[in-house]
Amino acid sequence: LTARHLWEQVQSLLNDSPEACLIVDDSVQAKKHARKMDLVKRQYSGNEGGLVQGIGVVNLVHTDGETYYPIDFRIYAKDMDGKTKNDHFREMVLNAKQDKNIQANTVLFDSWYGSWENLKLVNTLGMVFFTTLKSNRMVSLSKEEGYIHLDEIDWTAEYLEQGVSIKLKKVPFRVQLFKVVAPNGDIDWIITNSDASLTTDNVQDEDAKRWQVEQLHRELKQLTGIEKCQCRKQRAQRNHIGCSILVWVHLKRIAHQTGKTIYQLKFGLLSDYMREQLKQPAIRMSLA
Repeated sequence: LTARHLWEQVQSLLNDSPEACLIVDDSVQAKKHARKMDLVKRQYSGNEGGLVQGIGVVNLVHTDGETYYPIDFRIYAKDMDGKTKNDHFREMVLNAKQDKNIQANTVLFDSWYGSWENLKLVNTLGMVFFTTLKSNRMVSLSKEEGYIHLDEIDWTAEYLEQGVSIKLKKVPFRVQLFKVVAPNGDIDWIITNSDASLTTDNVQDEDAKRWQVEQLHRELKQLTGIEKCQCRKQRAQRNHIGCSILVWVHLKRIAHQTGKTIYQLKFGLLSDYMREQLKQPAIRMSLA
């Protein structure tokens, strides 16, 4: 089972248009007790908040703003194929635009994928990106000032409302930087190559769509058992991950048709089964 099988299943389900978005993010399928399991390596997991033993999966998700579907995925196995997560990022985005003919014109991703190669690729494809910067990133407001840290920028009222044009190292075009302050005081530094007149609120709303890929990751783990496979061979692990994603798509499709959430659908099936077994048990117990 490969990403090609996934595309065959979701192609007809997409509400694709230039207003749609692509989201790239990765998830670690935890294998905490694995010792001799292919594809497992120690890597950072945002869900765990640190390094864990697991299998990394990079996902490409399509969303129309409301409904989201994964359209591509890659197993992160640098020891086998020599590819980094950023290599997978570029492959999937190129494949989406050139082979799948996806019309979505916006790409959303976090700072992990904010390398100059990725920014340059998205811009070359004529697409708009929204991504976050790490707080230690160096930026330049003008050639005379040179490069400075983000917290050294004098954030005037105008900058806070409309952002500020900056230059990043190795990026051959300017981007607009926005400072987004959360209610708890946390700061997100968001950049975009959009030439539209955006406010900080507009950018925050656009970036918030990235949460849908986190929903996908949570649903995959809670409803499909994507982390449960204990097979040692990499082919079995790849097939299990591919099968789990296909199961999610099937649940999502039926849930959409029936007006339920996929949680209601999954646990409703279990409840129906339990009621039937209580009425007429398949395995009866008797006391001799």
